[in-house]
Amino acid sequence: MCNSAASVRHPYAVGETPPAYREPESGTGDGGADAGTDAGTDGGAEAARRRRKGGYPPLPEPLAVPVIDNHTHFDFREGPEVSIADALDAAEAAGVRGAVQVGTDLASSRFTAEIVEQDHRLLGAVALHPNDAPLLAGAGTLDAALEEIERLAAGPRIRALGETGLDYFRTGEDGRGSQLASFRRHIDIAKRLGKALQIHDREAHDDVVATLLADGAPDRVVLHCFSGDAGLARICNEHGWYMSFAGTVTFRNAENLREALLVADPALVLTETDAPFLTPHPFRGRPNAAYLVPYTVRAMAGILDTDLDALCARLTENTEAVYGAWI
Repeated sequence: MCNSAASVRHPYAVGETPPAYREPESGTGDGGADAGTDAGTDGGAEAARRRRKGGYPPLPEPLAVPVIDNHTHFDFREGPEVSIADALDAAEAAGVRGAVQVGTDLASSRFTAEIVEQDHRLLGAVALHPNDAPLLAGAGTLDAALEEIERLAAGPRIRALGETGLDYFRTGEDGRGSQLASFRRHIDIAKRLGKALQIHDREAHDDVVATLLADGAPDRVVLHCFSGDAGLARICNEHGWYMSFAGTVTFRNAENLREALLVADPALVLTETDAPFLTPHPFRGRPNAAYLVPYTVRAMAGILDTDLDALCARLTENTEAVYGAWI
């Protein structure tokens, strides 16, 4: 019997879904999904819809020069339960050598603070999502929650306050005051602790910019899942704010994002998944994961008409400028 390495099938085959992400043969996953925020998910019903559309996409051709996913949610699951180690192994097989795990509430921020200590490929961000701020304020617990976020943010592997910001899509005018108060507290914490700030900005561009300018932005600001246009990109260029492009830049109806990418200062461009949301074309609607970053990065290289390896090197350099070294 031949026992040569050539006869052993590699567990991560290009064009196939990584083993840990495959649905059980019966076709029944765990059915679990945390209620999403950024992609307009609707809990379990949205997760089931995504699975019906085909489950997790295939592994792309690996990037020759590794990049980093600077915004992902390993605690939000759709379909099979995948361990952190398996998720990061699959990402590495695709040329994604690390990730920033991002909190959105106290539970996910505690989770983040715990898991970043378990794997050197992870750094973390903790925060209260803007859509949670009115709920916490209504319950009289917003201040206490922010105090805990500050304690969690002091950890050495927590490198950012995020995701915080303003969301006028899901929260009406009656909740905007508490959103703003929460956002301003996160800005203050980031500055006092010397951390980066990851901003969730949905249909609130003008007020996000105005708040950063009025309060004084931290040294490192990231507009996560950049959703503006060329005008907002120019404002970011002016103030040195980073723009993180997700799978949305590949969507057919996202010409504004492609125009923004074209005018963005290359030194201020990052990439992310926002997994399990915002899966890039041609797999839009299916669940996302860190190993799928190459689909977005290759699309970005095409939009910019630039060398893929050079773009990857720049993205990694920019990411480490924001969050520090992955050690």
